[in-house]
Amino acid sequence: MRRVLLLARRECASAFDSPIAYVVLATLPVLTALFFFVLGGFFAGGTADLRAFFALLPLVLILIAPAITMRMWAEERRSGTEELLFSYPFRVCELVLGKWLGAVALLALALLATALVPLTVFWLGPLDWGPVIGGYLGALLLGGACLAAGLFLSAVTANQIVAWLLGVLLLAALNLPSLLLPFVPVSSGAARVLLAVDQRERFQGLARGVLAFGDLVYFVGFTALFLCLMGLVLENRRFR
Repeated sequence: MRRVLLLARRECASAFDSPIAYVVLATLPVLTALFFFVLGGFFAGGTADLRAFFALLPLVLILIAPAITMRMWAEERRSGTEELLFSYPFRVCELVLGKWLGAVALLALALLATALVPLTVFWLGPLDWGPVIGGYLGALLLGGACLAAGLFLSAVTANQIVAWLLGVLLLAALNLPSLLLPFVPVSSGAARVLLAVDQRERFQGLARGVLAFGDLVYFVGFTALFLCLMGLVLENRRFR
């Protein structure tokens, strides 16, 4: 575990050597605050709750999560430092977990920067903190799943832009069905399948403070699946 945490610290520190960390730390709180207070109709609603704020988070993560992960393996591969990493006495599972934890740490800092939104709402009126805490825990689960998918895509390409575009497309496909289904004619069976894999739909229960077992299994299983796929890709390259 010590080596995993060492790699995570390395990833977090290296993110601040490029503009990516600063862009993420600025973009997430600014976008969420802008849409929530200015475009989301918070003041017109007249109630102190964060439902609109948490409804927006999955859509913002479509852009933010791939931006965090796009360079983590693609840049290592492009610059040749991936071979150096493989020469160190790290197991592939330690490399996978180290990269992922570093990405999660950066996302957690960005989510912490959005704390001014609930604090402002609390200052304006009575706020139920239970759904807020549940929403942030759910955001970490959702973000961890998105980051695992982004890291896998970063591992299969040496181009950061391609990794970002693939990540955006994948996360959009997993977060937009519940918004698009009312406008797209599909069978009831296909609609149930799309809603079952829709991350935004799964996240809504967590954002209300309801920790449903099925939603927890979904996010943990999704994260584990893409971490394992990333490990297989890296193991194959290391073996070659």
